[in-house]
Amino acid sequence: MKKKISKLSPEKNLEKVRKNIDKLDLQILKILAKRRKEVLKVIKIKPKSKIVDQKRISKMIKMNIAKGKKLKLEGFIISNIWQTMIRSFIQLERKKYK
Repeated sequence: MKKKISKLSPEKNLEKVRKNIDKLDLQILKILAKRRKEVLKVIKIKPKSKIVDQKRISKMIKMNIAKGKKLKLEGFIISNIWQTMIRSFIQLERKKYK
């Protein structure tokens, strides 16, 4: 299969790719907003003393790394993103419990 050669200038091609990335970023933000709503539901169920569940966090990260590898994503990307996301939502939970 031959690679498609773009007739766009490098600058226009870069602009096009960046616009695609911006669209993906918006999709990620919408998903994060949905995730936030679910986390707020968890707050109503889970006691304050159980905000951090290290076993669940480790399990989630390992599971998502495995799923990510099937999608050709590097493990360090998944690990870094999930750790940051989890820390941020823990921070939200703590703030909402006050």
